[in-house]
Amino acid sequence: MTLKVRRDVPSLRSVRLVRQLERSFRAARERGRFRLVHYSIQGNHLHMIVEATSSWDLASGMKSIGARVARAVNRVFEHRGPVLADRFHARILRTPREVRNALAYVLLNARRHLFKAGRPVPRTGRMDPASSARWFDGWRVALRREHDPPAVARARTWLLRIGWRRVALLDASEVPGRR
Repeated sequence: MTLKVRRDVPSLRSVRLVRQLERSFRAARERGRFRLVHYSIQGNHLHMIVEATSSWDLASGMKSIGARVARAVNRVFEHRGPVLADRFHARILRTPREVRNALAYVLLNARRHLFKAGRPVPRTGRMDPASSARWFDGWRVALRREHDPPAVARARTWLLRIGWRRVALLDASEVPGRR
């Protein structure tokens, strides 16, 4: 899932906003038949991996996430008015490889943006503090895990729990989409 914000909204990667969004995600990470499993907050958009049991549950869950993002932005930046640029963009993941690639894309998206901007990408894999990477347990080399309560739900589907691991664990130093 991708949620974009309007051009007049300040960067979503401010520390205050990221902490506010984490608190909000923590409260709504699991809403019955909708779960927020992973996320990455970028300057003008958010990437998320979610699970939903139906299209109605997906729409309802994303509406809730969108409202929470808008309220957090308005509260932190003392902003008024609309925050989201448009509806969410969804892509259904059907195979273990698609899920593995999506996990890398979402959890390592900050590295991808550095690479695309021509900026130096650190060799060692450092977790993006504006993502759910610190609660992820599928790294090839175990990274220091945070002990704060996760802002994401545990995956329930086979593809997100087990299936993708059959392709390859993630390397924290890779750059998604780099050819």
